[in-house]
Amino acid sequence: MAALLLSAGGLLVASPASAHDELVSADPAADATLDALPTQLTLTFSGEIATDAGASEVQVTDAAGTTLADGAPVAQSNVLTQALTGEASGAITVLWKVVSSDGHPISGQYSFTVSGAATPTPTPTETPTASPAPVSTPSEQASTAPPVAPVPAEDTTTAQAWPWVVGGIVLVAVAGGIVYLLVSRARQQRALAENRANALGDPAGTSRPTGTPDATGSGSRSGSEPPTER
Repeated sequence: MAALLLSAGGLLVASPASAHDELVSADPAADATLDALPTQLTLTFSGEIATDAGASEVQVTDAAGTTLADGAPVAQSNVLTQALTGEASGAITVLWKVVSSDGHPISGQYSFTVSGAATPTPTPTETPTASPAPVSTPSEQASTAPPVAPVPAEDTTTAQAWPWVVGGIVLVAVAGGIVYLLVSRARQQRALAENRANALGDPAGTSRPTGTPDATGSGSRSGSEPPTER
């Protein structure tokens, strides 16, 4: 009896040690319905899985059998990631196989549904680099320079005649002033001469005009008149 109990206990102890890892969760989950195909699929296991190249495999196909997996899956610790590409709708089937932490391969499958077309993955666009502006050479600058309009030459004849015109006007003005002074002086001298002549003609002021009465009250008579008879 004791031997049987020991044997049963040994089996119970050995069973957990020999248990394989299993799939814990998946994204997208089994029987899920999505609007579009996701860009990647993620499988999470209960223990670490082998990360060696070729140790893990993932197949993702649509209802027509078109492969939607993009490249090889990537295993890291207990997570397996598979990139997806393309457009799909309807039932999507996932087949996976990994090597568990105890060295034994495990596999499984599940499916989910896509109701519409997949959203295209945006591709990064390169920022255009600005090209350097072309540098113009001195010869190009000289050829593209606008022509300079010629400056009209000054009329030297007119410029040389102006001093003579101004000088002539000044001379005429001076001559006119001199003539005016001479005429004015001549008039003044004539007036002085007339006044002097008048003053010399009656120096004492005794001359009287003819017919002026004398002291007796009788006027002077002309010597040619005969006496009046009574």
